[in-house]
Amino acid sequence: MYNSLLFVHSWLRWIILALALIVIIKAFIGWFGNKDYSKGDNALSASFVGTLHLQALIGLILYVFLSPITQSAFQNFGGAMKDAALRYWAVEHILAMLVGVIIAQIGRSRSKKAVEAVKKHKTTAIFYLIALIVILSRVPFNEAGRLFR
Repeated sequence: MYNSLLFVHSWLRWIILALALIVIIKAFIGWFGNKDYSKGDNALSASFVGTLHLQALIGLILYVFLSPITQSAFQNFGGAMKDAALRYWAVEHILAMLVGVIIAQIGRSRSKKAVEAVKKHKTTAIFYLIALIVILSRVPFNEAGRLFR
């Protein structure tokens, strides 16, 4: 179960990255090009945030129930804070990812409430870009073996 969820969690990041880039680029084009906010824009936005939620759910299941790394950290949390690798997985990764998901959700909620199309695009562009930066800051890109499980 652990390896299967870890595999899905690892590959889902690439779908999220692709969706993020598409949504953010389209939002900037809509914002600066003064374009209408279409049903397609809304669907892409919902897909991006929905996929983030799925990724967060899988990550939380891994974090709380299945990961031997976090289980080890939970046994001696004070000691884990002194170990950079354990601290990364026990605190930094999960915290940054949850903050990124929350920022994206706030952006989605605010863009849905906006009346003007340009405001929808602007809100989407800003919040999703910030969320992407936060998320990318804690993806383990430096560990090549984790990129394509």
